[in-house]
Amino acid sequence: MVERVVVLIVASGAAWEPEALRLLGDHPRIVVLKRCVDVDDLLAAATAGQADVAVVGLDAPGLDRTAVDHLRAHAVRPVAIAAGGATLDGGRLRAGRIGIPTVVTDDQLATLADAICSDDRPPTVVRRPVDPAPIGPPGGHEPAAAGRVVAVWGPAGAGRTTVGAALAAEMARRRRRVVLVDADPYGGAVAQQLGILDEVSGLLAAVRLDGAGQLAQRLGSVQRGLDQYLSVVTGLPRADRWVEVRSGTVEHLLSLLSAGAEVVVDTGFSVEEDQVPDLGGRPGRNQMTLEALNAADEVLVVGGADPVGLSRLARGIVELRERRSGRPVQVVINRMRPSLGWSEREIVAMVSGFARPSAVHFLPDDQSAVDRALVSGRTLVEGGDSDLGRAVGRVADSLLPELVET
Repeated sequence: MVERVVVLIVASGAAWEPEALRLLGDHPRIVVLKRCVDVDDLLAAATAGQADVAVVGLDAPGLDRTAVDHLRAHAVRPVAIAAGGATLDGGRLRAGRIGIPTVVTDDQLATLADAICSDDRPPTVVRRPVDPAPIGPPGGHEPAAAGRVVAVWGPAGAGRTTVGAALAAEMARRRRRVVLVDADPYGGAVAQQLGILDEVSGLLAAVRLDGAGQLAQRLGSVQRGLDQYLSVVTGLPRADRWVEVRSGTVEHLLSLLSAGAEVVVDTGFSVEEDQVPDLGGRPGRNQMTLEALNAADEVLVVGGADPVGLSRLARGIVELRERRSGRPVQVVINRMRPSLGWSEREIVAMVSGFARPSAVHFLPDDQSAVDRALVSGRTLVEGGDSDLGRAVGRVADSLLPELVET
């Protein structure tokens, strides 16, 4: 009995679709299971586990490395249809970047059935590691040294963005290359806080480049430079656009950036797993935060010094302890002030009752310094000497001892 090959196809209205369907329909071994309306429909159909091959137009919206990985995870082999004629490489370079080794051009559709029925497994592609472009200071002649990823996390209202931006600026002041990444899935505020007018989100640009396999080569294009040593990857322009950030993008971005810089990443407040059905292969809303925490060399947990803030901090530390599998974290108590009526020692004892942080830091309630920086769109470092700035400096000393000033 001849073994049948079950095929899914998505053409997105391409002119080659009628001819492809005719050729596949006439072939004795091929069964076209479904004509999918788009890539999301294709991924949902692949999840059912009934298809062997997916024929997809290479220019179909949403076709990227994550989509291809989803197909392979469900044992569906992708075959791409690319424009022929004057195209130099028949789309093979673009297809290779997103993990599709089999490409048929639309002027050679007669070979499509053979490509689908081939029993040969696609060869394992061993890609030469791509060294990301140096992201050291402009005009520098030597690549920047590899850095670490510091994730700034904490419950809602703790002041994560303020602390993260201040920490990044303090590290940059010490002449170390630093990238501040806004990875808050509930709507980033780093750009607004630092007065950056950015029409294109750096994070969403990174998503598009990563899907096309070009993020390493064009890493500098997703950053906005603030000075010689500090740059920013701006976050989501609207909270509802978290759905555009595909799984793995944040972790890959942080890995590339840390190859040549210290990376400070501002995260969301929630670490709950999102219960979403595996249909379109899209991650849940908190995936960005979870990836940042998983990729982090150090996690800085920020909590308010007031009763509400400390209560939220205690619950958050317990959640994070489960995520970090016992790995140590550092705690920052923000907006500490004498009027609360308790000492630093008492707060340390409270925190230690829920976790064993490697360090507990205290930042004073210096609202005037924060307001000056916020209204002017500057970092705390640019705002001049302050108690809060000096306290942030001590946090930097603890996180990265090699940057301690002598």
